[in-house]
Amino acid sequence: MQLQLPEPSADALRASRALHTVIANDIRRNSGWISFSRYMELALYEPELGYYSGGAAKLGKDGDFTTAPEITSLFGATLAHAVAELLPRIAPHLLEFGAGTGKLAFDLLTELAVMGIPVHRYAIVELSGELRARQQQLLKGFSQVVWLDHFPAAFTGVVIGNEVLDAMPAHLVVKTEHGWRERGIGLSARNFVFREHPCDAALIEQIPQADALPIGYLTEVHPVAAGFMHSLAAMLCAGFDETGQGSAAILIDYGFPAHEYYLDQRDHGTLMCHYRHHAHDDPFFLPGLQDITAHVDFTAMARAALDGGLDLLGYLSQASFLLEAGLGDLLLRTSPEDGRAYLPQANAVQKLTSPAEMGELFKVLIVGTQLRLPERFERNDRSHRL
Repeated sequence: MQLQLPEPSADALRASRALHTVIANDIRRNSGWISFSRYMELALYEPELGYYSGGAAKLGKDGDFTTAPEITSLFGATLAHAVAELLPRIAPHLLEFGAGTGKLAFDLLTELAVMGIPVHRYAIVELSGELRARQQQLLKGFSQVVWLDHFPAAFTGVVIGNEVLDAMPAHLVVKTEHGWRERGIGLSARNFVFREHPCDAALIEQIPQADALPIGYLTEVHPVAAGFMHSLAAMLCAGFDETGQGSAAILIDYGFPAHEYYLDQRDHGTLMCHYRHHAHDDPFFLPGLQDITAHVDFTAMARAALDGGLDLLGYLSQASFLLEAGLGDLLLRTSPEDGRAYLPQANAVQKLTSPAEMGELFKVLIVGTQLRLPERFERNDRSHRL
């Protein structure tokens, strides 16, 4: 079926065609087949051409999708209150991965300043040149913000990752009559096509009860994101070894624990593309101009963190986390009697917390070293469901 989506500009179309050529050449160099993970890596991160490496706007009304910090400043302010309870017990440092427009950092730092909580350093690891430029403009009033190109070797403090894991390249696997196969990318005369390839057994080990799933079952597995969690663990453990101070990483994303991720009825996987606020499922549409994501397997992420030496501190729905962190009280800073100011904020809170919107689909995974969350977060903790 032909997708009816907005037309790109001539420059954007040229960039997409150039990336198409880069990917096609990579397929040819690899005997006519690359994994979907490799395709996703090139489509999102190829220097100057990939979605997160090029110059097109990604977020907000002019971009392709909207994240929680773009919806309301209350998201970052609420997260600041959770962070404020941790920072005095550890180092006054923050590290954010994939900071988007910088809006979350801006709201976090603004609220922490109002609360009188010092932040000596706020480091941002950002791969997108376009987003880094936007962040630098928005955050120019905060002298403690610095930008990094890669993981620090060691870190102590609080790590933030909002919608980071879902953008990491995922592998596609499908169960056939002859066993599991990896679904990758080949070339037809004019375009990319899906082609199956022998599957590494290590990919299937992530899927619980893989043998019981029906023939034709298609899903994603996430070794790249698990590798990120291992690197995160190494960084935080090294920080503890150097300083003796604990740390926490707060990762917010959409996804499920493994027993829900690999349900029989989720037999077409969770892969989704976003282009100009249109969601669809064709990853070959205008490579480099659209986002490609997959939901997060939080069981696999928690397991990778534990294997790396971290503690599992909490796993909550976004709604539970935000409400326990004080979102309701922050909303009431705006008087309900001032309808013009209050109603947009109340609608944003509804979107962030409603089970029918972001409240249930989005989860908060918190891992760390030598630290415990405030007791109230334990009331709705779902760690036992991982």
